[in-house]
Amino acid sequence: MTTDHDISSVRVRTLEHIVERGQTWERMAARYRVTNPVPPWKSSLDATCDALDEEGATLPLLTRRDDEDRMSREVYTSLPYPENQLVALAHSLVARNVVDEDELAARLEAVRARLDAAGA
Repeated sequence: MTTDHDISSVRVRTLEHIVERGQTWERMAARYRVTNPVPPWKSSLDATCDALDEEGATLPLLTRRDDEDRMSREVYTSLPYPENQLVALAHSLVARNVVDEDELAARLEAVRARLDAAGA
């Protein structure tokens, strides 16, 4: 299991590709002609963070806030908020083996396919 001290050294290629493609809500909203400035996933992100904070006492391995700050500063500096928060949380969960990277990649691909089908 990954400790807090080495989480930023864990490579998560799925998330690296998001950064390389500059996949931000602003760009995605423009591509799919969405006018809402708030990403549709923002409320789910907030709820997930709240749930992790609530369970923080019983799940000390999930030091979400420290991870998020560190990852935003050290790894995901090119992403704007809230994308950097989302990707930092995903990185932390993958690095701690809470979320499987292959499953994350498959889910992202499924969402992308639905968006592309709707935009066609």
